[in-house]
Amino acid sequence: MSTVWIIALIVVVVLVVAAVVMVGRGKAGAGGGRGLKRRFGPEYDRVVARHDGDTKAAERELGERVKRHGSLELRPLSAETREQYVAHWAGTQEQFVDSPQRAVAEADKLLARLAADRGYPDGTQYDEQFSALSVHHSAQVNGYRKVHRAAHGESGGESSTEQMREAMIEARELFEVLVTAKPADTGRNRPQHTEDGKGRSGAPWTPGRRHDAKGSGA
Repeated sequence: MSTVWIIALIVVVVLVVAAVVMVGRGKAGAGGGRGLKRRFGPEYDRVVARHDGDTKAAERELGERVKRHGSLELRPLSAETREQYVAHWAGTQEQFVDSPQRAVAEADKLLARLAADRGYPDGTQYDEQFSALSVHHSAQVNGYRKVHRAAHGESGGESSTEQMREAMIEARELFEVLVTAKPADTGRNRPQHTEDGKGRSGAPWTPGRRHDAKGSGA
């Protein structure tokens, strides 16, 4: 085969490969947004809003989250460790009655430790840990965001007791998933609650309401 034919064959192969790549990217672009929206649910809308409605920028961010953390595998908790976490969370909820601010700060630290124990990035890197959690627990992760902001004064002003209570209740959903999920469980379903108001871990679900009269606007 002459050199000219070899070069021509190479050019044809390169063009075919390029065409396949372009078609693949086109299909990914057409279905990628829908796939991300299904995967992240309300978190998709929150990221779009944070990017001022720029869906492409939001999808780049969410796609990067999936790329970095999509293959993360959960580590199991021993029965003893699990019970320690359950007891600690129950104590944190009881603490809410007398000191809501201290309780949300403790809940924030507790979730960070629990997530790290399950194999997520270390809690000292909140943004990275949150990103990983959002990939696998998008339906529950916003409670962690609310508790973290309340604990660190990032709520755009002092949080009322009712706002902190709502944050604790939402964060409890993520706690339930993390403390009970098996390594093969994606944890995207909401925790199941029993008729007595307890979650699957057995600890009370709703913080006390003694502070209703004291909370600003509560």
